[in-house]
Amino acid sequence: MKALICEKFGMPETLQVGEIPDPIPGPNQVLVQVEACGVNFPDTLIIQNKYQFKPELPFSPGGELVGKVIECGKDVSSFQVGDYVLGLSGWGGMAEKALVDEDRIFALPKGIPAEVAASTLYTYATSFYALKDRGRLEKEEILLVLGAGGGIGLAAVELAKLMGAKVIAAASSVDKLEAAKAKGADLTINYSEEDLKARVKELTGGKGVDMVLDPVGGFYTELALRGMAWGGRYLIVGFTQGEIPKIPMNLPLLKGCSILGVFWGDFSRKEADKNRENLNQLMNWISEGKIQKPIVSKYSLEDAPKAIRAMMDRKLVGKVVVVI
Repeated sequence: MKALICEKFGMPETLQVGEIPDPIPGPNQVLVQVEACGVNFPDTLIIQNKYQFKPELPFSPGGELVGKVIECGKDVSSFQVGDYVLGLSGWGGMAEKALVDEDRIFALPKGIPAEVAASTLYTYATSFYALKDRGRLEKEEILLVLGAGGGIGLAAVELAKLMGAKVIAAASSVDKLEAAKAKGADLTINYSEEDLKARVKELTGGKGVDMVLDPVGGFYTELALRGMAWGGRYLIVGFTQGEIPKIPMNLPLLKGCSILGVFWGDFSRKEADKNRENLNQLMNWISEGKIQKPIVSKYSLEDAPKAIRAMMDRKLVGKVVVVI
C-alpha cells in the first residue's frame, strides 16, 4: 500500500511517499481503508520525536482518520466490515490503510463526507470537552479564544456561540479573524498588532473575561491570564506557538481563578461514555446544520509534507485534511 513514511526523525521535508506492506490487525484492532486524515499539531511533533508518544521508525504520521472498516481482529465485537468510522490511531493515518484499536474507533452516521468528518470531530470534540466538561461555560459568560483562526479555535468560537456565550476571538492575522467572525465571534483582537491585555480590559469594561481557551501557549498565556475576571477559568489545550509557558503563580491567587488542563485524548479513553454523549451531540448539531461546514484546506498524500509544514508554520486558517 501507499503511505507517507517517516524513516528518520526530522522536518516535514524529510517525509517521503512510498510503498509498504499492508498492516495486519491484532486481536483487538480493525483495519481501516483510509479516505481522509486530519492534520493536527501533534503530527508536527511526532515526526521530530518531540511528542509524548514515540512510535518506532519507520512510521506514518496522522492520528485522526476517517474511512471504512475492511478487516477486524478476532476479538473485535463492536464493529464489522463496512462500518464507516472515525479512528484515533495516534499515528499511521497518512496511508491507504491503517490499524486502529477497537476502543479508539467511533461510528459515524452515513452522509457525512470524509473530509468533513476528518476536519470536524477531533477539533470540535476537543473544544466541546473543554468548554462543557472542563470549563462549564454558562450563557452570557465572556470567552476569550486564543488562536481563533485554527481548527480548535474556530470550533471553540462556534460552539461557545451555540452555548450562549459572548466570544472574543484573538488571532494573529486579519484573515484568521475574519474566519472567526464568520463562525460568530462578537469581538476580535489582532494580537500581532494590538496589546492583548489592554484590549481585553477595554472590550470587557475592565471586568476581564470569564474563560480563556488557549491552544497557543507561549508569550500570550500570561497576558491572557492577566485579563481574567475574578473566579474565571483558564483552559490549557496546547502549545502551537512551540513554547510551554511558565506562569507566575501569584496570578491565579490574585484572580481567584482556576487553571484547567484539557487532554481530550485521555478523556475519550477514560470517560468513554461521556465522550460518546459529546460526540452524539456534535453529530446531531452537524446533521441539524447548527455546525457550519468547516473551513478546510485539502492536500493529496503526495503533498502531505506541505500540509504538515503549513501547520508547523501556523499559516493555516481552519483545518487541514489529507485526502487519500
